[in-house]
Amino acid sequence: MIWLIKNKGMKGQLGKLVLPIFIETSLVMMLGAVDTVMLSQYSDNAVAAVGVVNQLVNLAVLVFQVISFGTTVLCSQYLGAGLRQRMVQATGVAIVLNGACGLLISALLYWHCAGMLQLMGLRPELLSEGVSYMRIVGLFAFFQAISLAVSASLRSADKVIYPMMVTVVVNILNILGNYTLIFGKFGMPALGVEGAAISTSIARGVSMVILLVILFRKHIPSFPLRLFRPFPWVELKNLLKVGTPAAGEEISYSGSQVVITFFINMLGNEALATRTYCWNMIFFVYIFSIAMGQGGAILIGHLVGEKKVTAAYLLGCYTRRLAIVVSVVLSLGLALCGGWALQWLTDNPAIIEMGKVILWIDVVLEVGRAINIWATQALRATGDVNYQFYVGITVQWLISVLLSYLFGIHWGYGLIGMWISFMLDENIRGLIFIHRWRSMKWATKSFVK
Repeated sequence: MIWLIKNKGMKGQLGKLVLPIFIETSLVMMLGAVDTVMLSQYSDNAVAAVGVVNQLVNLAVLVFQVISFGTTVLCSQYLGAGLRQRMVQATGVAIVLNGACGLLISALLYWHCAGMLQLMGLRPELLSEGVSYMRIVGLFAFFQAISLAVSASLRSADKVIYPMMVTVVVNILNILGNYTLIFGKFGMPALGVEGAAISTSIARGVSMVILLVILFRKHIPSFPLRLFRPFPWVELKNLLKVGTPAAGEEISYSGSQVVITFFINMLGNEALATRTYCWNMIFFVYIFSIAMGQGGAILIGHLVGEKKVTAAYLLGCYTRRLAIVVSVVLSLGLALCGGWALQWLTDNPAIIEMGKVILWIDVVLEVGRAINIWATQALRATGDVNYQFYVGITVQWLISVLLSYLFGIHWGYGLIGMWISFMLDENIRGLIFIHRWRSMKWATKSFVK
């Protein structure tokens, strides 16, 4: 910690990265949260249907992050080592591959949405609304694929302010679009769930276009063909080496959440709606951890590229402690105010009471979650990309999924019992990751030799 106290410039640089990422991540979440809040004025069933759809859409988006995760790590290390041409190559490959992958997944989500939702156990009375939302959002999922790759490259070059500014514009468009299309304002028809999907998709399309313009004007003016002839297979290999286990870990987590959502469906619509409401509120608690993890990872990647391993270790410890403290303070505030927030979202007393208990359990859960978000980003930035995948896939399914069934279904504790299993999962993984960071085994994993 002495190094960090002396190196005020590094702390200042961290702050300049974390604040825009925090704002951007908050606003990205607003795209889903605005849909939830506005649809809550429409019906609780609409909220429940959209909550299930978003589980599947988020799982698909994680496939795009196979390349995006690798882009952030490689570009950060290359810039730290002064290898700009290799950074341009990695970014170009990432955009092309994510675009192609996005088109394929968009077609899959559009044509097979009904079957996927039925496999999720979505109740018949919710299916029509779920299909309406998923067809539109899924069809334009490729917008997110391209946006993720571009944003990853911009962040790696410390240009985090631009994705943040784009997200501000997108959220304004989404709020206006939702108000107009869900409730039928300004002469437009009241489309309900379908209107929310149209608005969100348009907003994401605008985001993609603006980000591409910024990329060419502020970061990479062109992609010279000479850098891609012959094709830079080594960059593709490195992108996949980082991205595959990283996305695999995320896909494992989201897959476990899909199974858990199936269990929650067994408990009824009230449990499903409670989970959706609580999840949207809780996300704002750990946004700071996400921002701190991403900002710290960019600087850690630069330091690893510069061969400053000790500095990277100390910066990682600092960001972890800060993420934990802020997450606990925010989760306590949410638990204290949670009853009021739930009453604003719904008038169902069962949902309100269940949600209040869950928010108090979540205070302990957020300690582990802050560590896990920090650790996955920090270890990934060093090039240590496999360890968290093995830990995640083992602990998530043995603890989170298995105990969710036992606590929630078999022993009859319902959604509250399931949340206790989530708490155990996050904290057990957190302890394992702290040990890994302290072991310094990640110090030899850099892509810059």
